[in-house]
Amino acid sequence: MTRTIADLGPDIHRMYPYASNFANVNGWRMHYVDEGPVDAPPVLLLHGNPTWGFLWRETMVPLLEAGYRVIVPDQIGFGLSEHPHAASAHSLDNHAANLVALIDLLELKNLFFVCHDWGGPTGLSALLTRKELAAGVAVMNTWAWREPSSDFHAQVMPWLTMHAPIVGPYTMGRQGGFPGRVMYLSVVDREKFKNGAMKAYQRVLADPDDRRLTWQWPRSIPINPETDIAGDRFAWLEEGVRALEIPSCVIWGREEVVFTADVFASHWHEIWPHAEGTHMVSGNHFLQEDSGREIGDLLTDFAKRNLRGTGR
Repeated sequence: MTRTIADLGPDIHRMYPYASNFANVNGWRMHYVDEGPVDAPPVLLLHGNPTWGFLWRETMVPLLEAGYRVIVPDQIGFGLSEHPHAASAHSLDNHAANLVALIDLLELKNLFFVCHDWGGPTGLSALLTRKELAAGVAVMNTWAWREPSSDFHAQVMPWLTMHAPIVGPYTMGRQGGFPGRVMYLSVVDREKFKNGAMKAYQRVLADPDDRRLTWQWPRSIPINPETDIAGDRFAWLEEGVRALEIPSCVIWGREEVVFTADVFASHWHEIWPHAEGTHMVSGNHFLQEDSGREIGDLLTDFAKRNLRGTGR
């Protein structure tokens, strides 16, 4: 069933007041928002697990006010895009290929990639596939390597438990733990989130069968060379991003507990010594929920100083 932002109810549409667009990417139906002048420099905002384009609603505003074209896809498996139930649909390669297909379909160039959480591995893989189209990149609370990891990813509770063959699918899939309790615990202003935005994440993943990716993606984070299912791809990814010499910046949530700044933001600067930042803002893992507008201001300032040309 195809749903639009308006179909989610007036409460959500007021918070995310944009038109829905759909594209066929590698046989899947992808939902995306596309706002701003079609010939303006494009900014591609990429979300991770278990969010969708709605996460970027406040970040979009300064970019649009500055005249940029802002494109916000829902990754296949999330939001208003199609939700495949097969594990094979959700490899890192397939998700990157879906983003490449959208970039090609929209004929984008001089593209500013903005990557959060799993938008990092997927978006940066897409960037490496279309390097000639990239004008800049921003990363926030994400990674693109096999090591270093963090203490959080080595803990039995809750992380390794999510990798268990029964507990993970039950907690994340049947109980909807990720778009509910996990997100609630991963913002700073929890009451504001609970009374406002949380329903937007739960409403698009109301069917337990649609939540496959909420527990499959965590299992794809390299934490054990003997059981990793995507370790080789992360080795390829780190090699590729190390070779990038395009303008880049690092933005991080001050209260982040999963991808901590001392480990992960620091490693980005080791990979990209030329990168701006780290710009620290109020926020846990889902920092856009606490500092969306401030992040948009930072991205707009970066774009004005570094992006050149048009988007077509």
